[in-house]
Amino acid sequence: MSAGAGGSRRTRSALYVGALLGPFGGGVVAPVLPELGSSFGVSAAAAASSLTVYLLPFAALMLVSGTLGERWGPARTVRVAYVVYAVSSLAAALAPWFWLFQCSRGLQGAANAFTMPLLMAKLSATTPPERLGRVLGLFGAMQALGQTSGPLAGGLAAEASWRWAFVGIAVVAAVLAACPLPPDTPPQGAPARLRDSWRRSIVLPGLVALVGWAALSGITFLVALRLQDAFGFGAGLRGVALTGFGIAGFLTARLVGAVCDRYGARWAAASGLLGGAVLVAATGLSGSAAVATATWSLAGVCAQLVIVGVNSSVLAGEERGRGGAISIVQAMRFLGMSAAPALFTAPYHHGAALGFLLPAALLVLVAPAALALRGGAYRTRRTGTAPRERLRHSRG
Repeated sequence: MSAGAGGSRRTRSALYVGALLGPFGGGVVAPVLPELGSSFGVSAAAAASSLTVYLLPFAALMLVSGTLGERWGPARTVRVAYVVYAVSSLAAALAPWFWLFQCSRGLQGAANAFTMPLLMAKLSATTPPERLGRVLGLFGAMQALGQTSGPLAGGLAAEASWRWAFVGIAVVAAVLAACPLPPDTPPQGAPARLRDSWRRSIVLPGLVALVGWAALSGITFLVALRLQDAFGFGAGLRGVALTGFGIAGFLTARLVGAVCDRYGARWAAASGLLGGAVLVAATGLSGSAAVATATWSLAGVCAQLVIVGVNSSVLAGEERGRGGAISIVQAMRFLGMSAAPALFTAPYHHGAALGFLLPAALLVLVAPAALALRGGAYRTRRTGTAPRERLRHSRG
């Protein structure tokens, strides 16, 4: 009994570590762009494209990865994706040419597209509905930890060589490929089709995730510009201030999940959008560096409310095709994040206040859509069956 419980705990722990791997590997290059440029003899702009090269295949393939993974077998697909992630990370560490490094980054992003939605689907399939918010909150916490710790680890590794960061990522991915996963449930009915996930109950949460992530996590670069322009923060101080967003999301993720379970997915998402709007506006309008840093950190809590609410809404209502459904939502989420610089940079340069009020207004505008999501507060339905059974046995 205890051995089985321990095995189950190890299995779920591996799922959570898998949530960390993708954001960690994606952001590990952010602080080492000058070193990358120097190693490969390319410009800073070319080195920065390694972020985009990871994100584009990641977001694009997630439009189909969940459904394809369910067809091929989720556990098998996740294992193969981990192996590809490990090999591509090792190739990035050893790459003598920039084009090979970029190809390796693209393969990393493509592999991550096949792990994240299927890991979330596995978790939701093995979690009681009344605890789904807490579990997804912890999953989101690990993603926030990866997003926060990736740049830190990359910077520390660069003190010796940036290549060591990719060696470490390759080792972790290889270990995860060997870890046990929950068994796949036998497919029921016809195989999942790509078009099955394109319906209102999936597209609406996807739109909420797109706008919410674009106007919250997607404006990290805007906050960095504000801290530099208004308060003269150098690169080190900006980095410390920006990590507050991820740290706050990580520390409060379980609480956010409990709120989602208690009050429902729609109210969690809507409150995150409205609270985020207030905090984003305050970050851009404040004349105090301390206030701007604090409000940006608190915005990380609101981002967790949005994404946990959206994910709960999708996964709680799906018995079949969970992987395909959540992959669509996650693809739209990261599409919003990647579009944020193009949307908000020009308004910011026209006026700092406009640059922050625009994403705040978008968050307010999409809040009514969040109230239309599936998933009210979970209620345990009590019937008279159990008491009658106990009464009958007491008499018997």
